[in-house]
Amino acid sequence: MTVQPDSTSEAIRPRLHTVGEPPHQAWRPQHTWQVSTSKAVTYEVVLSPGLLNPSNPTLATAGVPEEARPGRRLVVIDATVHALYGARISAYFTQQAVEHEVYVVDAHESVKSMDTVFEIVASMDAFGISRRREPVIAIGGGVLTDLVGLAASLYRRSTPYMRIPTTLIGMVDAGIGAKTGVNFRQHKNRLGTYHPSAVTLIDREFLGTLSPRHLRNGLAEILKMAMVKDVALFERLEATGPRLVDERMQSAGSADGGEAAEDVVGLAIHSMLEELQPNLWEHELQRLVDFGHSFSPVIEMAALPELLHGEAVCIDMAFCAVIAHRRGLLDRGGLARIVHVMDSLKLPTWHPVCTPELMARGLADTVKHRDGEQLLPLPDGIGHARFVNDVRSTELDAALAMLLDLSGGADALAMTSRNRGV
Repeated sequence: MTVQPDSTSEAIRPRLHTVGEPPHQAWRPQHTWQVSTSKAVTYEVVLSPGLLNPSNPTLATAGVPEEARPGRRLVVIDATVHALYGARISAYFTQQAVEHEVYVVDAHESVKSMDTVFEIVASMDAFGISRRREPVIAIGGGVLTDLVGLAASLYRRSTPYMRIPTTLIGMVDAGIGAKTGVNFRQHKNRLGTYHPSAVTLIDREFLGTLSPRHLRNGLAEILKMAMVKDVALFERLEATGPRLVDERMQSAGSADGGEAAEDVVGLAIHSMLEELQPNLWEHELQRLVDFGHSFSPVIEMAALPELLHGEAVCIDMAFCAVIAHRRGLLDRGGLARIVHVMDSLKLPTWHPVCTPELMARGLADTVKHRDGEQLLPLPDGIGHARFVNDVRSTELDAALAMLLDLSGGADALAMTSRNRGV
């Protein structure tokens, strides 16, 4: 059967190539069809308080065509979140007349693997989910939303889903981009896809049951954007960071009615999306949002399960701030302010796994990930950054020694131990 290309299409163009004449055969032309297309991607990130209020239809109707409502939903939920909110979530969907089924996942970094993804896919298949009209709802932290996102991207080659992040790191980072991912062979997020959710709904009320340590974990990702992009955000963390942790970033009972918490979360989301949107598929590997993510993948995996993701990111940021200071990009006062904010948030700036060999391996792995270049973002003052490509192992060793000195050596180890129990 011969396929004839459409001569009216500008996207598919047949081209004739001359190839060498094979021995003892007549010359034959070779046809090539070049296919060019584009896919429009639109998704929403919505600050939406009161999601579980039975009279609020937002969660029941988001991402669903009007003619398909109320419909059915598969709700994949983190085990801890289910223990805290499971009854309210089921009552909510019952009130909204939405037929639903709940699948509980004990989601944490140690099970962030394809095995767990396959379990979620099995639950989707058993539920008999519609391909386009019944978005899967993921309720949990960044690990849970990553797992569900990857499962949804694979099931029938693309199934819509919604993210309801319940951790601060999920609200400002893991739950608002396009990427999904799981770990593979001690490598952080080595397997994944680009599959943004139809909508991410963010309700700070979930943070009221979060432990102080997990709030600080999220504030580390907010500090990331503040250090290299938004000096105003840095100043807000400098002024209110510890109070935000004490108040669990809630409006009720806070000194300002939740104004600082709403401001910090809103600025962080805006800064992140501003960087992600023009480069959503990462065609350009020089990415400001990679700050704090050059050395942290190997640190986090080497220290697993001692360090949370944001804690490893903070160590990476402190390390890069020292490199920037030693290069003259960040003065002593700027470095001191950065370390002070980290200390005030009780975030670690060092860990015993941070040996010269590990940091060198982390940079080497980053070079592979960034297509043969370091593209290492460093603070250029507070609120700005520049990318460098010439960091050598001797520089890493000197910066690590200085970081250990700044972190207090044995005191840093004691702080790391205390943080694990907070």
